[in-house]
Parts: sequence; C-alpha cells; structure tokens
Amino acid sequence: MNLAIPKWSRLTPSKGSNPSPLLKEIEAERYLVGGAVRDQLLGLTPKERDWVVVGRTEQQMLEAGFQSVGKDFPVFLHPNSKEEHALARTERKTAPGYRGFTVHAAPDVTLEEDLLRRDLTINAIAEGHDDTLIDPYKGEEDLQQGLLRHVSDAFSEDPVRILRIARFAARFGKWGFKVTHPTHKLMQQMVKSGEVDALVPERVWQETVKALQTERPDRYFEVLRNCGALARIFPELEALFGVPQPAHHHPEIDSGIHTLMVLQQAVKLSDKPEIRFAALVHDLGKATTPQTEWPKHHGHEARSSKLVKQLCKRLKAPKSYRELALAVAQYHGHYHRAEEMRPATILKMLEGIDAFRRAERFEEFLIACEADQRGRTGFGEAEFTQGATLRRAYAAAHSIDTKSILTDGFEGKAIREELQKRQTAAIRTALI
Repeated sequence: MNLAIPKWSRLTPSKGSNPSPLLKEIEAERYLVGGAVRDQLLGLTPKERDWVVVGRTEQQMLEAGFQSVGKDFPVFLHPNSKEEHALARTERKTAPGYRGFTVHAAPDVTLEEDLLRRDLTINAIAEGHDDTLIDPYKGEEDLQQGLLRHVSDAFSEDPVRILRIARFAARFGKWGFKVTHPTHKLMQQMVKSGEVDALVPERVWQETVKALQTERPDRYFEVLRNCGALARIFPELEALFGVPQPAHHHPEIDSGIHTLMVLQQAVKLSDKPEIRFAALVHDLGKATTPQTEWPKHHGHEARSSKLVKQLCKRLKAPKSYRELALAVAQYHGHYHRAEEMRPATILKMLEGIDAFRRAERFEEFLIACEADQRGRTGFGEAEFTQGATLRRAYAAAHSIDTKSILTDGFEGKAIREELQKRQTAAIRTALI
C-alpha cells in the first residue's frame, strides 16, 4: 500500500501557571508513543496522546505535579493537559490471563525495552522531542506494507492481544491490513494452549463493540475465526459456517458467509453499533437446525432468540443491544413476509417489538432487517418494499387514539380489545 506519511507536528508542552523546572525537564524528555504516533503516520487524527517517561522515578513525577492514577503500574496525569504519562516499564508473565503480570518500572528501563513489551510493531513507535521517530521494530515499514506483526513472543502472554489484532484488522480493513503468517501461527498456539479461555466477558464485549464501530467489522470476526478464537469466544457464530441455506434465496448458501455479508450491509445503512450487532446475531438459530431439514430452517427465529439471550447474558451485553437483537432475531421473518401477512399479524409484530412505545427501536429494527435482505449475493443494490409497507402499517395503527375509545364508552379489558380492532382495521385500509 502507498500511504502518505506526513510529518508529525508536535504540539508545544502544555502551559500552566509557573510550571516547575522539573516539569519542564520531564516534558522535554518524554516520548509520544502508541496510537497517536501510529494514527498520525496513517494520516488520521489521533483521539488522544500517550507518553512514556524514561529515567524518572514515581517520586519525581509527583514532585513535578503529576497525579498518580495507575493501579497496576505507574501512570500519571499531566498537571495541565491531563494526558497520561507512564514510566517506562517491562512486564513478566506470572499467571494465566491478561492480568497475570509483574511490572517493573524504574529509571534503568530503556525506551526500547518499553516498546518491546507492546503488542504490534505499528504500536511500538515513539517520537522524541526533536520530532524524530524511534522505531526499533520497523513499525513504520509495516504500516507502509499494511502488516499486523507482533513485536516479540511476549505477545502470546496476553490473550486480549488476539482481540486487539482482530480489531486493528477491522479498523484498517479499508486499507487491506493483514495479519502476518508468524503472528497468525502464534495466535493459533494461544488458542490451542487455552490462553484465550482466560478472557473475561467485559473485555471481549469492549473490544467487540469497538470493532463494530469500524468500517470493516467483518474482518474482526474473520481474523478470530481464522486463528480458532471465534469458536471459543463466539461459538454461536462459529457454528453458522458450513450450514447451507436455500440457494434460490441465498446464492451465497453458507449461513456464516451470509451473516458477515449482513453485517457489512448494516455498516452501509447505519453507524449504530446496536444495529450492527443485531444484524450479526439475527440468524444464530440456523446453526441448530437438524441436518435432515437442511437447507430449510423452519422455526429458526425462535431458536435464534434463545441463542441471542444466551450470548448476551454471557458477554453481559447492555440492555439496548440485547433488546434490539432479540426483536430482530424473533421477528425478521415477519419483516420479510410483510406484504403477505394479515393485518392482525402485522399488529402483533409491532406490539412484539414494542414499536408504539419505542419508535426509534422500530426504525432500528427495520434497518437491521433491510441489512438481512441485502446481505446476499446479488441483492446488495436491489429494491425492497417491506420497510415502506411496515412504516405505513405502523403509522396507521399509531394514529388510533385511545381517548376516542374511552369517549365511546369502552371500559376495562374492552378498551384494549377495541384498540386492537381499530388498529387492525387501520392497517388493512392503509395497505389496500
């Protein structure tokens, strides 16, 4: 790839009221590291800046006015800019999982040693006070070539790095970034050794949501699947691959491929991660269809709902994600049959997704279902009318005023019965 590598325009040190000589010294000696350097080299605007300080002690940082915020290792907030500054450190693996490390931070730790503990070469680049790059592991070269390469074998000591490398593949997917073969092999070994099983649900969810917010979230799941991690982390998704669907409806045939195609269509239709997640998990039930019934999947919606509940509970997904995903899993079949269903069935669907109280969720539901329609080979640019049909039905049903029913003298249970009767009639008229 040919990336234009602009020169990083280093900002001047943060100004405060009468900064101490020690603070000025530390500002002059610190190194910009990690994502800020990487993103600027890619021509992106860094969201935040992180710094490494070499040759200093915790006491000196405090004397300079920094605020200590690190729990597991020495991290400090600058007294004025509030940017994070960490003392150079090394790490030694002492227990399974991503928290099983002993940290050594001292004035004798070099910048190169600090960079060596980082996950990828593209994240192991520093910038000095004179704007020069310190790049001992050839991260800039890997940026130019679009490669995701681990810095050292210490990569295998932290299972979160599998998620991170998959997320970087998603974030930089538009440029075609790929995992190098040695790094891929190392990730496979981590899965086989059981290291990935030490991942906690909260961290899995955090990295997954970040991936869903990228332009190519499908790459996140592809990378996880290629190294074997998808089967451990998202077994419900892994199980979809190899499950056939009717070719006349799904020319791509494979349910797993369809799922990733739907996800990509959701990216085109919305930037909301809740919608993208709902699109991702809408068909989980197809993996539990008995093989004797393949390639048809009668009743898969109910089975999908059950699996979505299971997955969301395991990963501790927020309520907004869980509720929309359940609505799409259970009712996406109704959406596709919108122009064939009876008005009473349409009303039941609208009530089922809580459309009358949650108008925004109704729209999100329609978008996720449209992504399902388009996520098939040859259907990406097709014209569909189901969404418009359901919007007309919703508007007609929503126009019925409960007050008029009360005025007409209905009481108790009869109020709801009459409301449904009038809503059904309104839907029927709207769809003639």
